[in-house]
Amino acid sequence: MLRPTMSEAIVELKGAVKEYVNGSLRVTAMRGVDLRIDRGEYAVIMGASGSGKSTCLNILGCLDRLSAGTYLLGGQDVSDLDDDELSEIRSRRLGFIFQSYNLIPQLNVLENIEVPLFYQGVPESQARVRAEKLAKRMGLQSRLKHKPMELSGGQQQRVAIARSLVCDPILMLADEPTGNLDSKTGHEILELIDELHDEGKTIVMVTHDDELAGRAQRVVRFLDGEIISNEWSGAPKA
Repeated sequence: MLRPTMSEAIVELKGAVKEYVNGSLRVTAMRGVDLRIDRGEYAVIMGASGSGKSTCLNILGCLDRLSAGTYLLGGQDVSDLDDDELSEIRSRRLGFIFQSYNLIPQLNVLENIEVPLFYQGVPESQARVRAEKLAKRMGLQSRLKHKPMELSGGQQQRVAIARSLVCDPILMLADEPTGNLDSKTGHEILELIDELHDEGKTIVMVTHDDELAGRAQRVVRFLDGEIISNEWSGAPKA
């Protein structure tokens, strides 16, 4: 499958380097990585443990900073932003779906979905309308007052997806989103992610599962901190 005509770049890594230093030990996790992801793309990042894929996801999610190079997110250079500025970027422009869901156990379904809006100062009535709409879309209308421990793994991940959407992010990042789910429930979650992509969402997923990678448009493979392949796929969705 040929790469589609390029549109607006959502992700641009240019000469991206990430080093970790522990005393006299220096580890280079990313070595001069160049990567562009355009609006509406669905890309999967793969690689063995220690290959750099998780480091790349942390950089894209503004959870970590580059040691050298540039990261443009939606055209904005976020490479040198301070902690408060990065937090603002994460809350307004990014959506996260984690393997472990990362829900707040003391809050119910609606309250968990509303959390990003609370930090943005959105009025409670508006936040509730948005949260209820997304909860309904995720099939959670009968679980609105339930807390995470009262939900199945699949339901918790649906809450996490709703939360990731509530601020209408320009980029959605998924880290092994089906890793804690059985195959049937995992398939349902992947179908939801497929739907979001079909609606135009830009999605980057980290996974070690080749079967999951077959659902994406592009597979980016890391080895020893470098991209060793960046291939477009014509494979149909599973």
